Amino acid sequence: MKIINKNSSICLLITLLVFSRLIPHPPNFTPIISIVILSSILFQTFLITSMVFLLSMFLSDLIIGLYPDIVFTYVTLMIIGILFYYFFNKISYRNLVLYSFLGSLIFYLITNFFVWINSNMYEHSFNGLIQCYILAIPFFTNTILSTIFFSFLTLFCVNKIKKYYYKIEDDKITI
Repeated sequence: MKIINKNSSICLLITLLVFSRLIPHPPNFTPIISIVILSSILFQTFLITSMVFLLSMFLSDLIIGLYPDIVFTYVTLMIIGILFYYFFNKISYRNLVLYSFLGSLIFYLITNFFVWINSNMYEHSFNGLIQCYILAIPFFTNTILSTIFFSFLTLFCVNKIKKYYYKIEDDKITI
């Protein structure tokens, strides 16, 4: 049986993630948050996890265009990564919808808070913050849908790969 080279797998995943952000898609409909959520079963260390999603984001942002507040998006993904790698790392089909919603909610709350605080688009008051969150709901909906879709797709693929190619820690994944 042929074993998959893990370095090649990581490079392929980074390429797919970059490509997913470059092809035409609805706003916020990418697999980035789902990969961050599933990082505890995909990668052996948090360093690899961080490298994969930050490098994917940075490479695609170099093509799409860098923007002044990009650091807040990256920090938010790191927060989600830490939470799901260290604390919410028991992944199953049963809890995947909840985890996808939670990861999407964290992303929505933090990134939109920083949009409100660092831009002149909204009044810097409680009403301005609420307006920022309300106007971001369509993006939040896409984030939730994409995270659920790509999380289930990724977990399905991981289970198939696990069955045929290499062992992923059984104590972190249940069906």
